Amino acid sequence: MVFFVGAGPGAADLITVRGMEKLKEADLVIYAGSLVERHMLDYCCPGCEFADSAHMTLEEVIELIEKNSNKTVVRLHSGDPSIYGAIHEQIAQLKKRGIDCEVVPGVSSMCAAAAALQAEYTVPGISQSVIISRMAGRTPVPESESIRSLAAHKASMVLFLSVNMLESLCGELVAGGLEADTPVAVVYKASRPDEEIILGTLGDIARRAAHIKSTALVLVGRFLEADGVRSKLYDPAFTHGFREAQR
Repeated sequence: MVFFVGAGPGAADLITVRGMEKLKEADLVIYAGSLVERHMLDYCCPGCEFADSAHMTLEEVIELIEKNSNKTVVRLHSGDPSIYGAIHEQIAQLKKRGIDCEVVPGVSSMCAAAAALQAEYTVPGISQSVIISRMAGRTPVPESESIRSLAAHKASMVLFLSVNMLESLCGELVAGGLEADTPVAVVYKASRPDEEIILGTLGDIARRAAHIKSTALVLVGRFLEADGVRSKLYDPAFTHGFREAQR
């Protein structure tokens, strides 16, 4: 059995209990050393083998899993493997070989970034939608999902894999209809000891965060300045199935 496990955003205690248990049971852990914190492997038992996939191709990863198909294999991904995790292609290859697999979800870095900011992406009256996307780079994105076109929604935005193109990113967002004073937060290595938060606007964040080149999320939207906005859920004048409205 192969378990695709989300390691969480980086802090050792933000892996799920299920993910931790799978690491304890593992005979072999294949992890992305460029993204996954090495201390995650401390959960593994003595005798467990490790392979860093940072320099491996898909074919090499699958070959290694196939060679160890009689063992418990954990494929350890950063954050949650469903977001830019490249697990679809791995699972497809494993299914062709008749190798069973299971996905164990993890805490995404987008959740850790919001926690670091004490922010809520879905603030009533400001945004009830969250767009997760990235700038086109060496890996393209569909034209219908360009940053410029997504900006028109004015929803809360979480942008992965884009901090190294921050100036171009901000330009595309403004060209798409966002105001230059729209709040932006760059969160570097959310939840880790060297976490860093840089706050600004679309007009100045590229200058403020020029030293950040990787391992960071770019959060964009008015939700970042939504102090004091109340929801209906706890409004005394709002009734629902568990509470009558107060007069």
